[in-house]
Amino acid sequence: MTRIDEAWLTEPATQQVCRALTEGGAQALFVGGCVRNALLGAPVSDIDITTDAHPERVMALAAAAGIKAVPTGIAHGTVTLVANSIPHEVTTFRRDVETDGRRAVVAFSDSIHEDAARRDFTMNALYARPDGTVLDPLDGLPDLQARRVRFIGDATDRIREDYLRSLRYFRFHAWYGDAEAGFDAEALAAIAGNLDGLSRLSRERVGAEMLKLFAAPDPAPSVAAMRAAGVLAQLLPGADDRALAPLVHLEDGLGADPIRRLAALGDGEALASLRLSKAQMALLDTLRRAALGTAGAGELGHELGVEAARDALLLRAALLEQPLDPHAPAAIARGAAAVFPVTARDLMPAYSGPALGARLATLKARWIASDFSLSRAALLVDKD
Repeated sequence: MTRIDEAWLTEPATQQVCRALTEGGAQALFVGGCVRNALLGAPVSDIDITTDAHPERVMALAAAAGIKAVPTGIAHGTVTLVANSIPHEVTTFRRDVETDGRRAVVAFSDSIHEDAARRDFTMNALYARPDGTVLDPLDGLPDLQARRVRFIGDATDRIREDYLRSLRYFRFHAWYGDAEAGFDAEALAAIAGNLDGLSRLSRERVGAEMLKLFAAPDPAPSVAAMRAAGVLAQLLPGADDRALAPLVHLEDGLGADPIRRLAALGDGEALASLRLSKAQMALLDTLRRAALGTAGAGELGHELGVEAARDALLLRAALLEQPLDPHAPAAIARGAAAVFPVTARDLMPAYSGPALGARLATLKARWIASDFSLSRAALLVDKD
């Protein structure tokens, strides 16, 4: 029998919530990502609890145990139980009654099999009792152990229930799939056959899903599969992922930065539909412009700072399919630390208005070209 043994299982507040349910005759099961990641030895961020008790009973059992209950999503079966000031979301088993390609009308259930059947991938339909015993109602454990991302039941049916699952498939494969084993043929065929449904997704949700995908250790194989299935062109017309794999290789332990990686797909026009934040879009535009420009490492360090300059040069190298200049980091640091020694006051009153700005720009270009070595005095020798 498979078990998980994680510190969060024995947290007093979590155990208190589980006891409130089980001592009242209800089930208390951990489900989804916390079970999946525990089995993979990956970090666990969210702990979800599910039960066969309906929301009203969950609240009554919590009250009897002295736990505060907040009906945060009671219409959808979710009650937040606050034990030791720590919130725990408890959701009743559910089954889908009706779906429209994005949202579902659900009914409460007392069956773990019905609850599991409405989920997306077999590796996400794993449950665990409070003692860590794993329950596998849909035979998802072998898929997880093989790092095989597989839709539950018929892939086309699962996608038409919620078209976001097409994007989630590629994201989950990037995080948990076996890249060498490749992608599930049935899944790719179902995704390719339902591209029109992607237009129903809000651009904000698409953008959020893409950021999660590009934060994976190596999203390049999944993005290439997206391109092959027609998803990339459907979502981001004109996007080109050829520089992504070289960029991931060049990062060499820097860590995943989804904005840097998204910048490898194309210019702002191609990515504007993702509805990212203004700051994220501004950074994307800055990185693309710098990568496609000719400014050297020192100048980029001075103008953009160390991290953005480094990312721009990594992106430039990936686009050109060339290695990064080993001297670039030192040049970036030198440029970032340099302070232009001339101010507008130094040029007044000889210059004013637009002429003043132009003269400052000329002197700054000369200073940068000297590798930041020209002094204030040297720059001001000739003001003409």
